Amino acid sequence: MRCVLLTLAALAVLGLVGAGAVVGLGLYNVSARAGHWPGVPWVLHTTYNQSVRLRAPSEGEVPDLTAPGLAELGAGHFESACVFCHATPHTMQTATATGMKPRPPHVTDTMEHWDPRHLHWILQEGVKMSGMPQWPAARADELWAVVAYLERVRAGTAPDVAPPTELPADAPEELAYCATCHNVDGRSDWPQVPRLDILDGDYMAYALAAYRDGIRGSGFMQQAATAVPEPALAELAAWFAAQDAADPGLGGDATLVEAGEELARQGTGEIPACIVCHGPGAREDKPAMPDLPGQHATYLRTQLHLWRDGGRGGGARANLMVKAAQDLTDADIDALAAWYASLPPGGN
Repeated sequence: MRCVLLTLAALAVLGLVGAGAVVGLGLYNVSARAGHWPGVPWVLHTTYNQSVRLRAPSEGEVPDLTAPGLAELGAGHFESACVFCHATPHTMQTATATGMKPRPPHVTDTMEHWDPRHLHWILQEGVKMSGMPQWPAARADELWAVVAYLERVRAGTAPDVAPPTELPADAPEELAYCATCHNVDGRSDWPQVPRLDILDGDYMAYALAAYRDGIRGSGFMQQAATAVPEPALAELAAWFAAQDAADPGLGGDATLVEAGEELARQGTGEIPACIVCHGPGAREDKPAMPDLPGQHATYLRTQLHLWRDGGRGGGARANLMVKAAQDLTDADIDALAAWYASLPPGGN
């Protein structure tokens, strides 16, 4: 037994010495052209597959991926952030992408062996020792838009989303990029995307700076605010603020609207009156806070859930909304979103 133990110890020492030599002396060739030793790709790929399946969210956490505008929003982000590696359903990958080790899959192959919850985890967490990054923001709700787009790719019905090719003569140079999601006039057709034509320019400039600096988390907007040159952000905010916002409200369930109005105007012992800062009739000296009348209900619901659940930042005054939203129930959130969406823009 003593001989066996000594032999095992010697083998362990030799193994450590060998590993140290490989690492310390550079004996392992890390060249992408050389590739891996036999068996290594299988070990890595199997580890990757099993890790994703172990950690992916449950099937019950997958939302309705057919919601209006969801796949289109995902397509817009994919076009901006993902096509360099994964191409589009109608284009080839570049030679640079195909030369990566491991090679990123073409978008039409990314769904192989994965269902929506697996795709969500991969997008959120990224993959070590590959070119796949983690999602820029901690919040996980946005990722379902990209998953919805990938599911449409799987079905062969991927939406074709692209920046507009014709812009007003006086439009900012970077407007086409923003208009992919927000439209030229700031009135997004997708309910997950906020209307910008109802917002104040100072507030938008403040929000864009928060996105750019990572203070306010959003994988979509952090990508956008860092892709656009910093000097252009204030110009874009001013453009959208100058657009006509005279659209009527969208109506909604009368019971929800009534409950939302009462809560927004009067508040409760724990919840302050929303109208003081967000309108209608907000005080003139309010800090940089968004006007909400006419805003998309879907967007408002998402933001209020994020505030309540601790998933939303936004700058020096974020603590005000954290406190204001901490006692909201799901029913309160639905009611407030319905009421504000029912109102015509303006009125402040």
